[in-house]
Amino acid sequence: MAVRLGAAALLLAIPAALALRGRRGVLRERWKPILMYGIFGGLTVQAAYFYAIQYIDIGLALLIEYLGVVLVVLWVWLRTRRRPGGLTLLGMVVAIAGLAVVLNPGDLADVDPRGLAWAALASLGMAVYFITSAGTPGIPPVAFVASGLGVGAVGLLLLGLVGLVPLTVSFADVPLFGVSLPWWVPLAELVVVAAVTAYVIGFIAARALGATVAGFVGLTEVVFAVAWAWLLLGELPGWVQLGGGLVLLLGVAAVQSGSQRDALANLDVSPEGAR
Repeated sequence: MAVRLGAAALLLAIPAALALRGRRGVLRERWKPILMYGIFGGLTVQAAYFYAIQYIDIGLALLIEYLGVVLVVLWVWLRTRRRPGGLTLLGMVVAIAGLAVVLNPGDLADVDPRGLAWAALASLGMAVYFITSAGTPGIPPVAFVASGLGVGAVGLLLLGLVGLVPLTVSFADVPLFGVSLPWWVPLAELVVVAAVTAYVIGFIAARALGATVAGFVGLTEVVFAVAWAWLLLGELPGWVQLGGGLVLLLGVAAVQSGSQRDALANLDVSPEGAR
């Protein structure tokens, strides 16, 4: 985890420096959201999820973690003091229901509360990730992400040094699709695709769409995970899982449409819209 974030931060260092030419002071001005992004969006989500799956099923842990998008809605509601419209709220419920079907959290009897607590902490980290991404203008995305990932990497490294998260390194070949690959091939994929690309594009999307819509669009990650498992591993999803994915997509579309409708309604009640 720490290597992935740290290598991504180093890979983004030069583009970040170029983006900040003549504007180095912006990092000092935005140090609080950068710190929050790194600690919660980088460190907390990964470490808390790792601990959660030690006690509860992966599907349930992911379901609780993705409920962070609901925390985003509540935060926006509290901050703006404007209740989301009916279509947005309906889309939330539909999207979460579809997510639950896709993830199949399994038997909920005798669930370990420690796993629930860790998954809830991961959920909080996800919420802060979207909120800080959408609410930090005036700084180039690549610079913000590079700084935040650096903070997260240092935090994970410190946790590893004190034994709170596993910290091991292996340079052995990795078997994948019947082929033995050198260690740096999967590492490059994790760094370039799963870290650099994902975090930078995610930040840009959150800034463009807003925290609420970006959060719910992010739920489609599980749909793509199922699709890739089908294409690459031959793990054909069942009809119920496919139906859940469709419900999830419909819910996300409803949230997007509802958010646009809410924004237009807020413009209509403004002094400019009343004239």
